[in-house]
Amino acid sequence: MAASLRKAAGSLLVVGLGGTELTNLERAWLKLVRPGGVILFKRNIKDTAQTRTLLDEGTSFCAPYAVRCVDIEGGTVNRVRDALGALPSAQAVGAAMRREGDLALWSATLATKTSRGWGNRRSGGTHASLAREHGALIAGATGAFGFNTTLAPVVDLALPEATDVLGSRPPGASAMEVTEYAREFLAGLRAHGITGCGKHFPGLGGASGDTHFVMPEINRTWKQIWNEDLVPYRELHREMPMIMMNHAAYPATAGKVRPASASAFWITNVLRRKIGYRGIVLSDDLEMGGILKFLPIDQAAIAAVVAGSDLLEICHSPELILCSYEALLSEAERSAAFRKLLLARAAEVGRKCRRLYRQEVSRALTSKQFEQLRTRMARFRDVIAASETDAIDPRVAAPAETS
Repeated sequence: MAASLRKAAGSLLVVGLGGTELTNLERAWLKLVRPGGVILFKRNIKDTAQTRTLLDEGTSFCAPYAVRCVDIEGGTVNRVRDALGALPSAQAVGAAMRREGDLALWSATLATKTSRGWGNRRSGGTHASLAREHGALIAGATGAFGFNTTLAPVVDLALPEATDVLGSRPPGASAMEVTEYAREFLAGLRAHGITGCGKHFPGLGGASGDTHFVMPEINRTWKQIWNEDLVPYRELHREMPMIMMNHAAYPATAGKVRPASASAFWITNVLRRKIGYRGIVLSDDLEMGGILKFLPIDQAAIAAVVAGSDLLEICHSPELILCSYEALLSEAERSAAFRKLLLARAAEVGRKCRRLYRQEVSRALTSKQFEQLRTRMARFRDVIAASETDAIDPRVAAPAETS
C-alpha cells in the first residue's frame, strides 16, 4: 500500500527543473517522486537537441505517458522564442482575423508563398484560418523541441480591468471572438499531434491583480461569468484536452473568497458537472502568490486534489515539490477517505494521459525542416505585423512573460 500511495502522489505532480541539464540532486528527487510530468521554461531551453535530451532524461523518472509541457502562446509568452523565433500574440491574430476577414488576408498574402511546411507535415494552405495556422505553427515549435503539450490557448476575455495583467495574451474582448479563435487554434494543434490547454478557468478577464503575487477578487456576477467568461469552455470543452485552473476568487458567486484552484464549486460543480468536462484539470503553479496567500503549499496541494484537480503544477522549488509530495502522502496515511480519493484520481489521470500521450513524441526536425518552420513563422509574423501589435510598453511585463 505504501508503494502504491507514493506512486499515486507523485503521478499528480507536474514539476519544474532548474537549468539546461539535470543535476544529481534533481535526479535523486525525481527518482523519489516519480512525477506525472515536467514543465520547462526559458531557463531550461538552449536549442532543440539540448531540450530533447533534458526532457528525455527528466521524463525517464516520471510516470508512464508523462506530460512534457511548455508555455508557447505566441507574443510575450513564448519559452522557445530565443531558440526559434517570435510568433504573434493571440490578440494580434484575433485582431487580424476581425480586421481583414481572416481567409482573405491569409490567401492574398501567402497564396504565392506556399510551402511544404516543416518535415512531412502539410499546412492547410490558403484554406486554413489565421488562428488555425497560429495553432499549427505553435504545434510545430512545441514538437520541434520534444514537448507534447503547450499550455495554450488563453481563453480569458480581454476586458479593461485586466489589461495591465494579461496584456496581449487574450485573443479578444467578447466571448464570440475568443471562442472563434480558440476553436481554430486548437484544431491547428490537434492536426499536428500536440495537446492544448485552455486557461485560466473560470476566467481572468476581470482581474486587476496578478495571481503570481496576489489572489485577485474578481467582482463579476455568476450571470456575467456564465454568459461571458465561461462561453469558450462551454462551447469547446470537448476540444480542450486540458484546462488550467486559476488562483483568483469570485466573491459575488457561490465560490466566495476561495481561489478557484482550490474550489470544489468551480472544479467539481461548475466545470465537471454543469459544463460536463471530462478532460484533465491542471492547477496553475502552486508556488504563485495567488494560492500561497490563501493556503501554505502543503495544504494547497491537498485542497486542489480534494476540489477535483487532476495534476498540480509546481514549477520552481524542489523544496516545495517535496513538501507537496509529502503532504499528499501524509494526508493519505491519516485519512482513509483521502487515500481512496488519491488512488482513484491517480488511476483516472493515468488513463487520461495514456489516451493523450500514447503516441511517441515527434521526431527531431532536420536542420532543413527547422529552417522551414522558422521561415514559415516569419512569413506569418509579417502577415500579422506582430512586432508592432505585441509591444508591451509602458506596461510592465508580468512574470508569465519573462520566465
